[in-house]
Amino acid sequence: MSDEHYLELCDNLVQFENASSVNNVFFDEANKQVFAVRSGGATGVVVKGPDDKSSVAFRMEDKGEVKCIKFSIGNKILAVQRTSKSVDFINFIPDYPHTEFTHECKMKNANLLGFCWTNWNEIVFVSDLGIELYQVYRRARGPFGGQAPPTRACYVQVFPDKRGVKLLKSHSLNVNWYQYCPETAVVLLSTTVQANVLQPFAFRSGSVSKMSKFEIELPVVPKPAKLSLSERDVAMATIYGQLYVMYLKHHSRSANSGSAEVVLYHLPREGVCKKTHVLKLNTTGKFALNIVDNLVVVHHQSSQTSLMFDIKLKESDSAISTHQPVLPARSIQPCRIPLSGPAVVPSQLPVPCQLCILPLRLRVRAWVRACVFVVRLDLSVDSSSWSVFQPDIIISASEGYLWYLRVKLSPTVKLLHDKSKLMDFLLRRSDCKMVILSVCSQLVEGKQRGSLPVVASVFDKLNQVYKDFLEAEQSYSAAVEAGPTRGGGAHKRPIRSQAVIDQSDMYTHVLSAFTERKGASHKLTIAVLMEYIRSLNHFQISVQHYLYELVIKTLVQHNLFYMLHQFLQYHVLTDSKPLACLLLSLESTYPPAHQLSLDMLKRLSTANDEIVEVLLSKQQVLGALRFIRSVGAHDNMSARKFLDAARQTGDDMLFFTVFRSFQQRNQRLRGNPAFNPGEHCEDHVLHFTRVFGEQALMKAATA
Repeated sequence: MSDEHYLELCDNLVQFENASSVNNVFFDEANKQVFAVRSGGATGVVVKGPDDKSSVAFRMEDKGEVKCIKFSIGNKILAVQRTSKSVDFINFIPDYPHTEFTHECKMKNANLLGFCWTNWNEIVFVSDLGIELYQVYRRARGPFGGQAPPTRACYVQVFPDKRGVKLLKSHSLNVNWYQYCPETAVVLLSTTVQANVLQPFAFRSGSVSKMSKFEIELPVVPKPAKLSLSERDVAMATIYGQLYVMYLKHHSRSANSGSAEVVLYHLPREGVCKKTHVLKLNTTGKFALNIVDNLVVVHHQSSQTSLMFDIKLKESDSAISTHQPVLPARSIQPCRIPLSGPAVVPSQLPVPCQLCILPLRLRVRAWVRACVFVVRLDLSVDSSSWSVFQPDIIISASEGYLWYLRVKLSPTVKLLHDKSKLMDFLLRRSDCKMVILSVCSQLVEGKQRGSLPVVASVFDKLNQVYKDFLEAEQSYSAAVEAGPTRGGGAHKRPIRSQAVIDQSDMYTHVLSAFTERKGASHKLTIAVLMEYIRSLNHFQISVQHYLYELVIKTLVQHNLFYMLHQFLQYHVLTDSKPLACLLLSLESTYPPAHQLSLDMLKRLSTANDEIVEVLLSKQQVLGALRFIRSVGAHDNMSARKFLDAARQTGDDMLFFTVFRSFQQRNQRLRGNPAFNPGEHCEDHVLHFTRVFGEQALMKAATA
């Protein structure tokens, strides 16, 4: 069943012409492009990327076997390596000729191991004698007189007479092999005889920074055996925004050192590289690594399963954290490969593909620094070669497919029984909101109901992330109001990730459904609601009124009025106008709610108008009149509103008292007891005259 697998291959695969005797396939890890080169390029080169913009097709002259081929960023310049001495460049800027030239390594007797594009016009050559950074294109005077053409940010062209490149920087050192991380533009060079001393270089805008050199600790083996660090056992990747060098440390049979492990070295831009994490594989054999959603995925050969590690789930605060797999080992979910060719009919279903990951050997010519795997297919062929690339790419060269590996979060809910640990795990995933809300629902209801302390712990974890986002939003708003920064850069609005579960999310997907569930214990229901409110208050997050309404409605539904009274009396429920209005609506069911509402409105001190309206609606006109006098609002209050309410009572003496009160106010403010035309009290003056007579009106005016 699919619920047993927490890893899968994405549906939107990239399909390309499979490798054959006339077609060579290459992969560029920087642009995530697959190159299918037929007959050295003479009969066509087809480039397939993640989207249509990165896909292109062209032809080039066959000048020998292609060892490596890559586009610069934006497909502007094509670099092709055919020999161990030089690289050919072809200009692909739109509307300009495909000018081609060749450049050799500056260092004599150097054998070129490969190259990496570090910018759209900057490339680094890596040879066995060191590295050389070149600028391939420069600004030049062209048809626009040195100015940029109107449709392009800058105009560049090749300089055949100057060999088309400019050496920016070079470093000499013996190199065994190298690796490149395109996300951070860092090249890692293996040096020394054992190949375990690694020298990283960082590239940025034409500059090279030599980072701190470090040594990989190799297993201790008895003499005279010698052990060297293999390129296949090292990978670079960005995990949680930090660059790590991952070393796959196999056990030594002769030394009987136990199971294999993955050792992570944190590689900062500045400072010393340190060993920070050890991932225990608890088995032996051959492995390969992927990084998926900041998780380290280790594929194991003999068991045909994968292990998953989260380095943020620390079991201790020691300098070197040891990690066990987050979840039990599982195989990748079988996928379906679409059939192609003339025999395919529209109604034919895709062919299922049962993954069986088996590391084989390093094929340097076709797949530079890649771990090659085997997959068993339910097709006419017995097996197919698969290659794993960082961070999350799996490619079948012989079948012509590129997939992205993905994590399925739903199966993890059943596999990870510690709900507090599960929440820590889910909150760090990119597509986690609905799964988190599902876990919360399971915790508060159903067979997987958790204890109240566990529920409280989960709420605190959610609201910690919620609070961090609110503070980031507040800082952003304050920075925008303060104006632009000194450097003139724009303020970056914080991105709301799916891990931010706000009150609306909890109310809609968890709490409201929980309170409406039949047969649920009202004590547990109230306890869960109050735990969530407690957690919000703990992180100083203003509780939305609809959560309080949910509490009150639940209390009323179960006739827990004494508890409602206590919650209000001891301010467990924060005062608000919507809450006071809700209490008013409960007066028929719980008469004291009327006074509780008035007390709450008085405490708010910003709800004078609402209090007056409540008193007038209850025909407590004199009480309303005394209240506005007590708060000093009598002079600005509408006389017509009070006279309307007094007449509706049918009590003539009450109307007389209110009328006289506002006449006295008018006399005090304007020296005249008469009402202004703008007060629209003419009808009430006529009513007073009809009931009490003209003489009474005059006496009232002169009193």
